[in-house]
Amino acid sequence: MQNTRIYTTAFASVYPHYIQKAEKKGRTKSEVDEIIFWLTGYDEKSLQEILDNKTDFKTFFEQAPKINPNVVLIKGVICGYRVEDIEDELMRNIRYLDKLIDELAKGKKMEKILRE
Repeated sequence: MQNTRIYTTAFASVYPHYIQKAEKKGRTKSEVDEIIFWLTGYDEKSLQEILDNKTDFKTFFEQAPKINPNVVLIKGVICGYRVEDIEDELMRNIRYLDKLIDELAKGKKMEKILRE
């Protein structure tokens, strides 16, 4: 996967797009945040620090308190790649987040998105 530019992109520059994508489909910022918290282990305070500090995606995932062990249950295609087959761990985590936000925007129930 060649698109490694995203590693140095500030998470704060993409976060509003996640929210916009969700809100366009009648979902909420709090649901986007819940997905981020579930995936990474961050909480409201630590996410705000990430946004305020303009932390890049690489650091965002490297310093995540705990990647949810149920990420292995996330399957499917995002950006033309099957997420479960992406070898680079950082890119796979980024695509997991993209996939979860897509599922939210497509109207999936939170219990399904969070693999409960």
